[in-house]
Amino acid sequence: MKKKINKQLMLISSIAVVITVLLMATVFYHILQAQVIEDLRVYAYMLAPSGIPYGTETDQNRLNKDGMRITVIGADGSVLYESDADVTAMDNHLERPEVQEAIQNGEGQTVRRSSTMGMNTFYYTVLLDDGSVLRVARESHSIWSILYQSLPVFLVTLILLLIVCLVLSRYLTKSLVSPIEQMAADMDHIEGANVYEELVPFAETIKAQHEAILSNANMRQEFTANVSHELKTPLAAISGYSELIESGMASGQDAVRFASGIHQSANRLLTLINDTIRLSELDVMKQVEPFEEINLYELARDSVEMLQIRADEHGVILSMEGSPCTVRGDKQMLEELIYNLCDNAICYNNIGGSVSVNVGIEAGQTILRVRDTGIGIPKESQERIFERFYRVDKSRSKSTGGTGLGLAIVKHIVAVHDAHISLVSEVGRGTEITITFSNQNQSCAAL
Repeated sequence: MKKKINKQLMLISSIAVVITVLLMATVFYHILQAQVIEDLRVYAYMLAPSGIPYGTETDQNRLNKDGMRITVIGADGSVLYESDADVTAMDNHLERPEVQEAIQNGEGQTVRRSSTMGMNTFYYTVLLDDGSVLRVARESHSIWSILYQSLPVFLVTLILLLIVCLVLSRYLTKSLVSPIEQMAADMDHIEGANVYEELVPFAETIKAQHEAILSNANMRQEFTANVSHELKTPLAAISGYSELIESGMASGQDAVRFASGIHQSANRLLTLINDTIRLSELDVMKQVEPFEEINLYELARDSVEMLQIRADEHGVILSMEGSPCTVRGDKQMLEELIYNLCDNAICYNNIGGSVSVNVGIEAGQTILRVRDTGIGIPKESQERIFERFYRVDKSRSKSTGGTGLGLAIVKHIVAVHDAHISLVSEVGRGTEITITFSNQNQSCAAL
């Protein structure tokens, strides 16, 4: 990364230096060109009334010393005077652009370039009173010849600038990369790193993702350990009972009892595996099928009817109340949510206790409330009750066949539906769990 940044900075610096030199050369050349033309104009208007070619020898020597070339062209284009050549050997100048411009406008100018000499000749012309044209000329280097002559200086300057840029690019690269290297070295304490302001949101995002990854890794590790532990009990029971039957030590009623134990352990094992698979599916689920309008009251009523036999087996009175209302959601998930809440309320209840399910609208929002008169949840356990495999009463959970995953599944389903879950419980008096669906996932009009 550092090498790439250094190369890019050096390339940018080189391009910037070359472009700057070319721009400066162009600007300076235009300034030079304007200055030469202005000098020629001044000389032309100074010479116009002096009677050239009848000026003094001193004037002519001074002009030659300044590199000026004086030409007087007649109205017919013939050369009447030339300070730097033999007029008899010169052709007609009537068609020269600067002469035509002077005849038409009173003055003119042009620049002609010699490709062989690499020089530019600047011309300035003035129309005299007698109809002849006074032309003042001067040679100057072209922009390319100037650049060529200054090439050694340019190269030396370029090398020096590149050396300076190399040093600066290394320093800048180090200062840019240093905070990132500090974060990479110690992701848990990036708030103490010398992070520049623009990197703070990025650093906070990386830290949050890092913490989430660690948390998920720890959770999965704990989940794997818990699953392994939970599987041991029914498997050990199945293995023990089957060994007794296999060895012939169990017969008659004992064999029946051991077979019943194997059946119960197998059912518990199957339930645990199904819940584990379901929870894993919810963990990796990126999106669900498009939500549909669900009549939550009818869904809860059907679940209550399905659980009525289970409630009777536990000596619990199961009731349903409320009014029809709809939410947008996944029907299978919502059935699973209601079933798990009601099943928990039945299993952790007392004989003669009750479970009531209420669906309705409160404060403009659809709610699902399951209230029981069961054993209740201690305050110190209420924050952890939705964790995987967490049980308040482990002995009772196993006797009822609970896996400790029901409420964890409920929590996932609530999150998928952008709902809110709240719990109120008191030991010995029962528990009340309320699911509140957000406005965007509900239709508050009664059906």
